[in-house]
Amino acid sequence: MRRSGMPAVLAAALVFTGLPATAAPEPYLVGRGISDVTGPAAENGMMGYSKFDQKTTGIHQRQRSRAYVVVDRASGKRVAYVNADLAMIFRAVQEAVLAKLKPRYGDLYTKENVLLSATHTHAGPGGYSHNLAYNLSILGMQPQTLNAITDGIVESITEAHDDLKPGSLSIGRGELTNASVNRSRVAFNANAAPDKAFFPNAIDPAMTVLRLRQGSTDVGAITWFATHNTSMTNANTLISPDNKGYAAYQWEHDDEGVRYLDNRPGFVAAFPNTNAGDMSPNLNLKPGSGPTEDEVENTRIIGERQNRKAQEIYNGPQTAITGSVDHRMRFVDMSKVAVDGRYTTDGKPGSTCSGVVGASTMAGSVEDGPALPGFDEGMQSPWKKLFEPLNIEVPQWLRDCQYPKASLVPTGMVQATPDIVPLQIVKLGQLHLVAVPGEVTIVAGLRIRRSVAQELGVPVEHVLIQGYANEYSQYVTTPEEYDLQQYEGGSTLFGRNTTPAYQQEFGKLAASLRAGTALPAGPAPGKPPFTDINLQTGVVFDDKNPSHSFGQVLTQPAASYRPGQTATAVFVTGHPKNNLHRNGTFLEVQRLVDGTWTRHADDGDWSTRYHWKRAGIANSEATITWTIPAGTPPGTYRIVHNGDWKNGWTGAITPFTGTTTTFTLVSG
Repeated sequence: MRRSGMPAVLAAALVFTGLPATAAPEPYLVGRGISDVTGPAAENGMMGYSKFDQKTTGIHQRQRSRAYVVVDRASGKRVAYVNADLAMIFRAVQEAVLAKLKPRYGDLYTKENVLLSATHTHAGPGGYSHNLAYNLSILGMQPQTLNAITDGIVESITEAHDDLKPGSLSIGRGELTNASVNRSRVAFNANAAPDKAFFPNAIDPAMTVLRLRQGSTDVGAITWFATHNTSMTNANTLISPDNKGYAAYQWEHDDEGVRYLDNRPGFVAAFPNTNAGDMSPNLNLKPGSGPTEDEVENTRIIGERQNRKAQEIYNGPQTAITGSVDHRMRFVDMSKVAVDGRYTTDGKPGSTCSGVVGASTMAGSVEDGPALPGFDEGMQSPWKKLFEPLNIEVPQWLRDCQYPKASLVPTGMVQATPDIVPLQIVKLGQLHLVAVPGEVTIVAGLRIRRSVAQELGVPVEHVLIQGYANEYSQYVTTPEEYDLQQYEGGSTLFGRNTTPAYQQEFGKLAASLRAGTALPAGPAPGKPPFTDINLQTGVVFDDKNPSHSFGQVLTQPAASYRPGQTATAVFVTGHPKNNLHRNGTFLEVQRLVDGTWTRHADDGDWSTRYHWKRAGIANSEATITWTIPAGTPPGTYRIVHNGDWKNGWTGAITPFTGTTTTFTLVSG
């Protein structure tokens, strides 16, 4: 969905006039935007499961960035909030986004008032971090992926900025109990009884829905709910925004009639994560299992459950958001935080440590998917070069600091994972978002929320953890959970006092926010070494059989179909990396309407699949399927493939289009 919004001059006038809140019943300026962040659809390692042979082979649904800008009309302060269908937000993304915003807006959008968050899908292209550990299984940094992500995020913020109009916010709350399960119950049970009592079913069922309006028009919603976005397993190789992406798609596309490729405004519904560190959507506690044994169907069901509950809350009792818009942000070196005894479990001063990956991290989460193979595996080409920077001993002092972790790799010492991370709190009236650069378990999240709420003098329900925000530094567990060294504890980089340190440091931000005082910016993180290693081969050239042409249909669809059946076509194609077709599509299902072919579905739709495979050294084929939904209008249809091929002699990339014969859809 692309749109120009209100004229830029009018938007700027509204923004900079700073009209008093009494000038209109709407206390804020509200804008929303959406854009495409889908990276390479073929031969790009996927981010999330750390599986070396999980590489993209096509698209189920595109990944999108959803942005909202809120301006306090009384003070002129603003916040740009982004939730993107990504595994994580890395600092490489944050820095690139801000760098691309600056020429357009100057200092209007900065790291202080821009909050970037990810849904945590594990089914998208990776290679967009500056930290080596997060690019290992992708075979290094992939600039094409990073650019697709940052360009799409910037476009969504720009749309939200251009869309600014007088508006209002309101909030509703409810509970969803059948979309998550605690995947680390043994660690949860180690926590103090009062904390466990807060979560009687060992899950965080809380759902918070923010309703955004421009005048009397509903324009968007942000729904915070804690569950891992891992319904799709590590056997999947199609790009997917997973269950939270489906929830957004169902609300926007199915319920609100949004068509992403149409140039008109539409409802924008984001489904960000909160403290989901130990919350799994795989209700049977094994990958791809629960509530069914079909991972794709589970993605739909868990997404639909989130969407339906969110809309129930959205249309139920709402409380108006009132008060100021504000923000605080600073960098903290989490390798050496001196933690006050008020926050430690024994009441004594403690400290954090430089990042270390534990042995249990390598085992992965058996409920959602295994992680890396042992470091003794795969040490030959092409991986040897990637692992060399990590092949150093953990010094004894660091082992002692990380106790009882079985320390494997001192990733922080070689900057393979970040030690310096951004901490941020965003205030929207009475709602406060605590932006944590990692995955927070529900009890760790509760403790951080309580500390922040106490400093702010507000009820704890007015404070939310916004996970996967602005940077990624793995897990955040309580000291009690850390001691058991389950997957989440082994992946808690900064040692046993990680959560107490966050309680303390976020508390400082909260105190500053309440008092209206400034904070020092903190240490400036540098660019890590080994940033530009890339062992993934690019596209050299595309070829085809002499008797074929690019776009030629190798397999035509059948003459007719009924709803529920799947139409299939196979095309001669080029490599998808030649053109990502961002904000476009590799496929169209077209319907003949009054003598004109109109787009009925594209590669962002749930009902379509775009599969790519090699059919030789440089030859490739695209298989496009359309599983026809119930209620699809009868009529005449065809399938169109949009592709591009690269000339091996000149390097020129040439677009092409292939079109099938027509077929008839008859009523069911």
